[in-house]
Amino acid sequence: MGRRKENITYPSTTFSTSVREGSVGSGLEFASSLSGLDGGTNVVEHYRPRVAYYMREQAGNFHYGKQHPMKPHRLTLTNHLVLNYGLHKFMDVFEPRRATEEEIREFHAEDYIDFLKRVTPENQEQMRACFSDFNIGDDCPIFDGMWDFCSIYSGASIEAARKLISGSADIAVNWMGGLHHAKKYEPSGFCYVNDIVLAILQLLRYYPRVLYVDIDIHHGDGVQEAFYTTDRVMTCSFHKYNGDFFPGTGAIDEMGSGLGKFFAVNVPLQDGIDDRSYTQLFKTVMTAVMETFKPGAIVLQCGADSLGLDRLGVFNLSIAAHGECVRFMRRFGVPMMVIGGGGYTIRNVARCWTYETGIVCGTELPSELPSTVYSEFFAPDYSLHPQLSGRVVNHNSRAYLNALTARILEQLRYLKGAPSVQMQEAPPDIQGFLEDQERHDKDVHSDRNKEEKDERASRREHIAELYESDRDQDDDG
Repeated sequence: MGRRKENITYPSTTFSTSVREGSVGSGLEFASSLSGLDGGTNVVEHYRPRVAYYMREQAGNFHYGKQHPMKPHRLTLTNHLVLNYGLHKFMDVFEPRRATEEEIREFHAEDYIDFLKRVTPENQEQMRACFSDFNIGDDCPIFDGMWDFCSIYSGASIEAARKLISGSADIAVNWMGGLHHAKKYEPSGFCYVNDIVLAILQLLRYYPRVLYVDIDIHHGDGVQEAFYTTDRVMTCSFHKYNGDFFPGTGAIDEMGSGLGKFFAVNVPLQDGIDDRSYTQLFKTVMTAVMETFKPGAIVLQCGADSLGLDRLGVFNLSIAAHGECVRFMRRFGVPMMVIGGGGYTIRNVARCWTYETGIVCGTELPSELPSTVYSEFFAPDYSLHPQLSGRVVNHNSRAYLNALTARILEQLRYLKGAPSVQMQEAPPDIQGFLEDQERHDKDVHSDRNKEEKDERASRREHIAELYESDRDQDDDG
């Protein structure tokens, strides 16, 4: 497709850090030191991707509920910053169409889709008997326009995937998407329709192999589960894991099964990881993943709850460090979808996704935020890079990170040398793949259905604060 790529010298696969555990530095300080994180490499920034940006004003108007931590209004804040920074001059901006029921049915079960379409706040009492079947509760409530919201953000991800397939964009951005917890038969963790799975299914029609990368603080369980038995999708998730933290999955020994054995890569982290430790680990792992898997396309989920001071998060990442992961993946010059995800201190979510929009466009943004009608959300500093680090003690020792890195690299080396695991050079019939998955999922669902119903009352849920207003203003950052 005539894409212009750069020559990259990859960083060393030996993990090290010169920063004391628990050390505190601002995002600006970290940004100024990024040149030292590439193992001494000199990267020439001459890759100029064509960027497609998907936004729909209506998406920011939906409301999960007054006390719910998920606030779609963060999308409105993000779009206003993006436009007032002038980033629309560096990309093509699209208002996507809604996903059709038929498109959503490519992954989700028909009875679940029918429920989403029919249930409303007005009739939910009459349909309450179905709630336990579809995991409806505090995390996933019924709210006005729920089906419209799902079809809007899913339609944008489907359109973004098709834009990459057509070759008319090298990077497609959809901050509305990234709802990685939704399952085939039910919602989970604020996510109702898994737009990521729908987008990857589109990409598999053209690309033999697709890489999914997730930097949300929560494990990308819904995407991993959907592709757990195929070698055509590699999932790689960086997340907090202790067996209790939502969703309770993402242990390092979750590697896939059947043809998908070793194609699920999990990077379980402890509380408080800092900028330098995270980015060094990310670059080491992703270099090995790219060299081993050689994807035709990348889907990068940029959940912003991995930032420091997030209401549901326990990491110490700055916006600069979070964005450095996006910058690193951009440098490979592989067609890439960049999508949203978690993020519950919405003023910082908007800052982060705006900064990362600038990164994919190859544009450096001034730290002083432009004036918008929502400027007061960003008081008192009005800065793109507020101080976010230092609230949580870093429990990720150098020894732990070295051992984690070694085990992941060993998994990838085994994948390279396993004669029984051969990646297909040409994509098989996608419908056959879907039908096989359908049969497998139905069998699993039938076996587990009764047990799941009994367990749902005690299912892990997000530990969320209560909110008095949607302005999301407090004194924690």
